[in-house]
Amino acid sequence: MVAGREPFTFDEMPAGTAHLAVLGSPHAHARVVAIDASAALAMDGVLAVLTHADSPDVWFSTGRHEHREDDPDDTRVIDDTMRFVGQRVAVVVAETKRLADLAVDAIRVDYDVLPHVLDPEAARSPGAPVLHPHRTPADRVADANRNVVASAHDATGDVEAALAASAVTASGTWQTARVTHGQIETHGAVAWVADDGRLTVRTSSQVPFLVRNELAHVLGMERAKVRVFTARVGGGFGGKQEMFCEDIVALATLRTGRPVAYEMTREEEFIRTSVRHPFRVAVRAGADADGRLTALHLDVLSDTGAYGNHAIGVMFHGCSESIAVYRAPVKRLDAEAVYTNNVPSGAFRGYGLGQVIFAIESVLDDLALQLNLDPFEMRRLNAVRPGDDFIVAGAPEEDLKFGSYGLDECLDLARETLAGPDDVPAPAGWDIGEGMAASMIATLPPRGHRAVAAVGLGPDGVFQVRSGTAEFGNGTTTVHRQVVSEVFGVPWSRIALVHADTDAVRHDTGAFGSTGIVVASKALHASCVALKDVLVTAGASVLGVAPEACTWTSDGVTGGGRTATVAEVLAAADPSVMRGDSAWCETDLDQRERSVAFNVQAFRVAVRRATGEVRILKSVQTADAGVVINPEQCRGQIEGGVAQGIGSALYEEVLIAPDGSVSNPAFRQYRIPQMADVPRTHVLFATTSDALGPYGAKSMSESPYNPVAPALANAIRRAVGVRPFTLPMTRDRVWRMLQS
Repeated sequence: MVAGREPFTFDEMPAGTAHLAVLGSPHAHARVVAIDASAALAMDGVLAVLTHADSPDVWFSTGRHEHREDDPDDTRVIDDTMRFVGQRVAVVVAETKRLADLAVDAIRVDYDVLPHVLDPEAARSPGAPVLHPHRTPADRVADANRNVVASAHDATGDVEAALAASAVTASGTWQTARVTHGQIETHGAVAWVADDGRLTVRTSSQVPFLVRNELAHVLGMERAKVRVFTARVGGGFGGKQEMFCEDIVALATLRTGRPVAYEMTREEEFIRTSVRHPFRVAVRAGADADGRLTALHLDVLSDTGAYGNHAIGVMFHGCSESIAVYRAPVKRLDAEAVYTNNVPSGAFRGYGLGQVIFAIESVLDDLALQLNLDPFEMRRLNAVRPGDDFIVAGAPEEDLKFGSYGLDECLDLARETLAGPDDVPAPAGWDIGEGMAASMIATLPPRGHRAVAAVGLGPDGVFQVRSGTAEFGNGTTTVHRQVVSEVFGVPWSRIALVHADTDAVRHDTGAFGSTGIVVASKALHASCVALKDVLVTAGASVLGVAPEACTWTSDGVTGGGRTATVAEVLAAADPSVMRGDSAWCETDLDQRERSVAFNVQAFRVAVRRATGEVRILKSVQTADAGVVINPEQCRGQIEGGVAQGIGSALYEEVLIAPDGSVSNPAFRQYRIPQMADVPRTHVLFATTSDALGPYGAKSMSESPYNPVAPALANAIRRAVGVRPFTLPMTRDRVWRMLQS
């Protein structure tokens, strides 16, 4: 990586690659009446112009999950109805990218402009424009006539009576913002037809197998006729759990017979991919005089934008562990995800939890303030613990288990560390406040996550590893090599890894939901243990001693004072595991039981009333990560999650103009934290070992983000005495809050 030798998506291109450019809709809602592409097609070097007339008549979702039924079928490769500004109207394929861009400008389109709606509350109200009138529950759209993609209404007990009987109550309505993923490498893919006749796509994706499956579905091809693979992926944060590029480059390649590449610009990332779902979360909560919760009611409204990719999952997941983490005898949930003519929302680190946790943790802090309770003890008093059911607002979550429990230790470590000296001196005359928040997350998505992993040993002594999961900065390739090295006692120079290739193994659900270690590494570990047993058994037969008297060493199998070489061991190995001259073992793991992990974030901040500026004096995050397989890497995940959380909390917002366009589609207008904005974060780990994870590990990719914004909001509230309700808490927004 440091030397620049790691290949990313466009570092290796097939000979004769053509380039693709997209004509985007200027309207938030319109029907395409006519397209005149004659001027573009007349340009020398233009190979094709694709429109809705060239699109397969197949409805799908760009959002990718193990079960494609998890997302609504509401999208076509190119549609004749535009539902957001920037949506594909036409696509030009040309010899160069510059020529493709020029040809896009030459296309003329007639539109029938339709009324649009940008506010999710208005979108579900009578009289609003209906965005997907022909979608039905069979397409996984709950109520298309109300623009409602998904809804949840459930309760345990009478929330009104419980609130009325509470010693104290707190309530409010919180609003989160659209946020772009901001990963270094933009979305992109290159497609070609390989020598074996198969459609081949090299892409920047977290989910190559799921992309392969959906490409085959959309294009009407057998899965075996499609290969999808990635090289190193330059970041994703959930944004590449989608199919934003692969469909159009594949269609272009099949139509032109040429390799075709499409690399999005940064502006396209803002206007043509997805953002974090903006949530409006209204919360009412009650507690008794000792601080125990008596009632919790959430009313959640999620803006999924023009399409429903991840709308269902984000809404349900956002309202799951965020509520289930706390015990309350009475709970009620009312939630809906709604179509609007905004840029689509999608998967993003935390998958809805951060939005809902922002509201719940703020309400808990208000209850603690009323009762004069320590906020750490407020969480300890109400959090679930082993023996409790995980209850959202209905039946218990049966597949969630306490594989281990480290919340108490996280609370203690965070409070103790926050009590230490500041990392940044407090400016004179600024108001000082401390705040904290807790969060819980399941260690993998519901209803199973499948990973196939294989390991083989050849006569050269090199271990060949095959894994389907993608490496996009999550560190799985490092941990996978660690697993092999740990089991077999060999240096990394004897480990060769192939990953994220649909030709490498039979299946892998993908790198999302923090599963790269807890599922893919668990499958690889099982394969390594099985291969080690095969090798030891074979070596024992060569040495003429019992297998239990033998051990594997880096040079072969030792027993009875002698060593059988790798070549001798392979010659004696069970023929059923041999592929050519190598011994292989493979594990197909469909992990369904899920454990839970906890994170606690604490801040000390200074607020300058005259300007609304917020300065972080100290940042602490404690994590219940189980056995930490790679401490530096895990620490980096947490530090990165905190930095990203600070961005959402204080700086970042994708702004939408009245016509539905993105107002700030560039980093010079969209503020992400710079190095100087990111404080040192003290990262500490609870000493737990999880029963479900490999080596006792838990996932820790998404969860560090979730408690950051509420912890900052609580610190600001305790500093100035006024509660923030809207993200981001920018200087101007904090200043206006203080003036009012």
